[in-house]
Amino acid sequence: MASPKILAFAGSTRQNSHNQRVLEVAVAGARAAGAEVTVVNLKHYPLPLFNEDLERSTGEPDAAAKLKQLFFEHDGLLIASPEYNSSITPLLKNTIDWVSRKVGDETPLQAYRGKVAALVSASPGALGGLRGLVHVRSILGNIGVVVLPDQVAVSKAHEAFDENGQLKDENQQKSVSGVGAKLAEMLQKLAD
Repeated sequence: MASPKILAFAGSTRQNSHNQRVLEVAVAGARAAGAEVTVVNLKHYPLPLFNEDLERSTGEPDAAAKLKQLFFEHDGLLIASPEYNSSITPLLKNTIDWVSRKVGDETPLQAYRGKVAALVSASPGALGGLRGLVHVRSILGNIGVVVLPDQVAVSKAHEAFDENGQLKDENQQKSVSGVGAKLAEMLQKLAD
């Protein structure tokens, strides 16, 4: 039986991003549970701000087409979402919007249909990005993605990781890793 395929990315491209770090912990959990995980950095898929006039005049940007193809090739999504002003980053929202667009013979939102997602976040603040996860969950649910109820928001992220990128708090490390593992296990169950 084939391993479940997960596409993993963070809604931040900042160097030394806390969300890139927490994503790697969740990715390790998914891989340990048997998933094949592709980690991408959204900085390698630069997209203009979504605009229907631009889309009409120039078509789908190459980066959007490449990213959407990755969505088609994977069963699940593992997303680390920073919180900006109690919501999600412009980068993450713009990525979701471009991938959602119908091109050619595709059906609306085809890249999201049948997908299962898991969410994590990290922030220097006391809530760890939790308010942003509420919005990501709502957006993904409204476009046909099943979002697992388990999620972890790592607070005080600037002091939460050791020099190897692991969480200093063993229970937190297990929780974040567990989010990735639960996504892999759910995808495997759906495939059986």
